[in-house]
Amino acid sequence: MSLIKEDLGLASAKAQEIQPEKARRTASLRTLHLREALLSYVFLAPSLLLFGVFLFYPLVKSVYLSLQLTDPRGRVAAFAGLDNFSELFASEKFYQSLKVTLSFTLLTVPTCIILALLLAALSHNKLRGMRVFQFIFSLPIAISVGTGSVIWMMLYHPSVGILNYLLSFVGASPVGWLTDPAWALISVSIMTIWMNLGFNYIVLLSGLQGVPEDIYDSAKIDGSGPVRTFVQLTLPLISPTLFFTAIVSIIGAFQSFGQIHILTKGGPMNTTDVVVYNIYQDAFVNFRFGMGSAQALVLFAIILILTLIQFKFFEKKVHYQ
Repeated sequence: MSLIKEDLGLASAKAQEIQPEKARRTASLRTLHLREALLSYVFLAPSLLLFGVFLFYPLVKSVYLSLQLTDPRGRVAAFAGLDNFSELFASEKFYQSLKVTLSFTLLTVPTCIILALLLAALSHNKLRGMRVFQFIFSLPIAISVGTGSVIWMMLYHPSVGILNYLLSFVGASPVGWLTDPAWALISVSIMTIWMNLGFNYIVLLSGLQGVPEDIYDSAKIDGSGPVRTFVQLTLPLISPTLFFTAIVSIIGAFQSFGQIHILTKGGPMNTTDVVVYNIYQDAFVNFRFGMGSAQALVLFAIILILTLIQFKFFEKKVHYQ
C-alpha cells in the first residue's frame, strides 16, 4: 500500500508540474498569436490608410451628401432625406444617360475582348519576330486617357483629320465624327476600344500562355483542327481569364469619363452623356453635390448588381483547372 501511495503521490506531483507548464505554453502561444496579429496590422496599416482616405471616407461622405441640399458654393444647406433620389428617379435625363452608358458598354466591351482575343491567338505562335507584334499590340496600355483622347481628336478633326482625308481620297463624303449625333458615340467607342485593347491583350495572352502544350499535342494526334482546338479546348481553359476580363471591362465602361470629357463633353445633343459625366456636371458644374452623390450611389449599386449577376450566372460556365 505504501508503494501505491508513493506512486500516486509522484503522479500527482508530476501532474501539478505539468499543469503550470501547459499554462505557460498556452500563454506563450497566445502572446505569439497576438504579436503576429499586431505585426500583420502594422504591415496592413499603409494600405488600410489609403483605402480609408480614398475609398471608405468618400463613400461615407457620398452617403451623407446624398441626403443633403447644398448651396451654390457646395456647402450643406439643409437636410433633404430621400428627395435627391426621388428627383433622380423622376428625371428623364438620368434614364437617358443610363441608356447611353449601356449602349457605350455594349459597343466597347464585347468588341474589345474579341479583338484582344484574336490578336492574342495570332501572336501566341512561337515564330521569329512575334515578340515585336506582342510589344506593338500591348502599346496602348502605356498611353493615358488624356493623351489618347488628344490623338484621336486630331484623327477625328473634320478638316485636317486623317480619317476624313482617307474618306475623301476614296471619293466618300467627310463624316462629322464628334459632331454628328449618329457618329459621336461610335467614335468615342472606337477610341475606347483602342485604349483598352492593350490591357485586355496582355491579360488574354497570359491566359493563352498558361495552357499546357501537351494538350495541343494530344489534340493534333487526335486529328483536331486549329479552329476546333481553339473553340473546344482553348476557350474553356482560358474561361477564368475571359471572365475576369469581362468583369473588369464592364466596370471600366461604366466609369468612363476622361475621353468623353475631352472629345465631346457629353454632346452633341447628349448622345455621349454617360452617367459619370452627368455626375460631373451636377456636382462640379452646377454645384449640386447632393444630386451628384445620389447618382454616384445609384451607379455603385448598378455596377454591384451587374457584377453579382455575372458571378451568379456566368461563373458556372467557367472551367477552373
